[in-house]
Parts: sequence; structure tokens; C-alpha cells
Amino acid sequence: MRLALLQMTSGIAAADNARVIADAMDEAADGGAQVLLTPEMALLLDRDRERAGVRAENDYPEIAKLREKARALGIWLHLGLPVAQGDKRRNRTLVIAPDGTIAARYDKIHLFDVDLSTGESWRESRVYEGGEGPVLAQTADVPTGLSICYDIRFPALYRALAEDGAQLLAIPAAFTVPTGRAHWHVLARARAIETGCFVAAPAQVARHEDGRETFGHSLVVDPWGHVLLDMEERSGVGFADIDLAAVERVRTQVPALANARPIGEVRATAQTN
Repeated sequence: MRLALLQMTSGIAAADNARVIADAMDEAADGGAQVLLTPEMALLLDRDRERAGVRAENDYPEIAKLREKARALGIWLHLGLPVAQGDKRRNRTLVIAPDGTIAARYDKIHLFDVDLSTGESWRESRVYEGGEGPVLAQTADVPTGLSICYDIRFPALYRALAEDGAQLLAIPAAFTVPTGRAHWHVLARARAIETGCFVAAPAQVARHEDGRETFGHSLVVDPWGHVLLDMEERSGVGFADIDLAAVERVRTQVPALANARPIGEVRATAQTN
């Protein structure tokens, strides 16, 4: 199976971003890929809450055009976008099938809320709400566990997806540069190794119109933890061929999923002298 990953610098105009994605779909199909995976917020990346760019899913005309493009090319598309839902937003991946239908939706579960010693406070939950639960999708007949960015720090999600049959884990992201340098490769490889899955992690890169800067380094990692593709800081489409037989081979060599046992409660012990 050949994967194509789009690494891009999404801006605040969905129409412009959609043209980049459509061109990438052409390149992916010409390169023999069955699926193109785009980064988190590929269709629209804007942290200005006053701008009215974020819409309900059905109010993005670009989605209909990309669905038609998928049908014309006969290719799968994983599309990242923010959607307005009630008083809040959701960070969503759409899995678009080669017939143009939406085969799956996943809304990011984990939200980044933190108070720092510097006095800074980040509350993603002020604007976004989390999704209801894990989603296992079929992508070109491959069971694919869906996740988004900050989800990568919660290994229980990926174990649950693997136990339900996932062989490929999709982790579209827009990592910041400092956390990307420190953690991105380690986390992506760890999720592959502990589940015996392939990881496909398309990422945003460089400085965006809204002022943020993202790390790039879109990755494909095999179940043994080898990096098959690292796009570093270049924009465009990258390709990786994956052999799904490696999933069973690695899980036989290191049967961590099969050997797992219920942990139970942590028991506190009294200290003795």
C-alpha cells in the first residue's frame, strides 16, 4: 500500500487551502498512492476567534469540491478542519472514500488546558469541545485508528484502537516548534512500537498567516519503530510504501498487546524502618 502525506502551511482562507489540497490529490494519485493524508486543520488554520472563517461542516463549499475530486481520482482523502458546532468548535478529521462519500468522522478527544508557572494559561476547552470517543475507520481496506495532534500523548487511546483491530494509526498534527523538537519523533515512534501499528502523521509546517509557527516533520513509522518517511521542513507531498504483513510479524515478535494484563488499583505500602 502506498501512502501520500501532505505537509503544508495552511492559512486563513479555506478556498486557498483547498486548492493546495486538490493539487496534492493529483500528485498523490499520479504517484500511485491509494490515500492522501492531510495535517490537522488543513482546510483552515486560524486562531483569531473574531474572524468568521470557521463554519459548520455543511457550510464549507470546499468539502463538496474535494469530495468530487476524490471521486474523480478514485483516491481516499483524510481531511483535517475545524467545524462550528453549537457555541463551540470541534477539531475534525473527515475520511472521504474514493466514491466521494464521507466514510468516517473523528473529533479530537483530548483538549490542551494548562496553567504555567509563568502565569500563562491556555484553555483549548474555551473554544473547542472534545469528541465522544475513538473511531476506527477503513481506509483502502486497512483498519485505521483516527486521532489528532495532542491525542498522541495519550497511549491508552492507541492501545484501544489497536486492540479493536487498527493496523494503521493516523495522527495529523500542527505541533509547535519547541514541543516538536523535544517530543514529536519520540511520541510517534512510541505509538508505533507499543501497538505494533504503522503510524502516518502528516503535519503543518513553517509560519502561518495567523502568526503561529509549526514544526513540520511529517512522518511514516513502521511497527518496529523505523522511520520510513520524514519530510523535515519541506512543503509538498511525500510518499511511503507500507507492507501490512509487518504488523503481524512484529506483533508475533513482541506480543505486547496479547500479553497485556489488567493492572488493577495501585496499592500504597507503608514505609518501614
